[in-house]
Amino acid sequence: MTSFRHILLLALLCASPILAADQLTGFPFQNETLRYRVVWPGGRSLGDVTLTAHKADDGGWDFDMSTTVSIPVVPISDRYKASASGADLCSSTLQREISHGTKKVIEKTEFDQKKNQAQRRTLIPAGGGKSEFGIPTCGRDALTFQYLARREMGQGRVPPAGKVFFGSGYEVKMVYTGAQDVPVAGKAVVTDHLNVSVKGPASDFSFEIFYSRDAARTPLLIKIPLSIGTVSLELVR
Repeated sequence: MTSFRHILLLALLCASPILAADQLTGFPFQNETLRYRVVWPGGRSLGDVTLTAHKADDGGWDFDMSTTVSIPVVPISDRYKASASGADLCSSTLQREISHGTKKVIEKTEFDQKKNQAQRRTLIPAGGGKSEFGIPTCGRDALTFQYLARREMGQGRVPPAGKVFFGSGYEVKMVYTGAQDVPVAGKAVVTDHLNVSVKGPASDFSFEIFYSRDAARTPLLIKIPLSIGTVSLELVR
């Protein structure tokens, strides 16, 4: 059975109006920080997720995701850092720092886009070894992919189905279902609703993303159905 932590983190993978230049805020126009609260079935808030995008000096982007969720018995405190180069956002590196109860693991994946190869090394615990695997042209990690998805949506396109990497490789498909209202600060807001399916070596699940219709296509709400009910990630304004 796929763990809640694994589904939660992968869920954070995935035509806006023309505005004046000084109104274009958020990714991919400016550096950005988004904060979400993790809401358990029944309405209880269990923690938060913070996503940061920072424009790099070489023209690429650095992405960061930190997750703190107070699940009983096994609390989650993870951090993920990715770097992507060029206008196509091809991945350069992905580092996963996992703290799952008493288990702590740090691993780093380096992408060689010219050779269509990637190497994953376990840094902690020591002696964790390394592995190499093939990647498609302009291979992307899951964190970078969710920013690519936003940029594609902002240009009126649904991101194409394909493989992304988050340790293992996962086939991701996003399907646009149309406009849907969601409550934000007590008011109904029109969003673009997408169903996302993810399939990996030992995972097969789906979730929903509700994108704002701003230029940055900001994700307002993510719903993750689990056996215990639906867990939501709600943007904190």
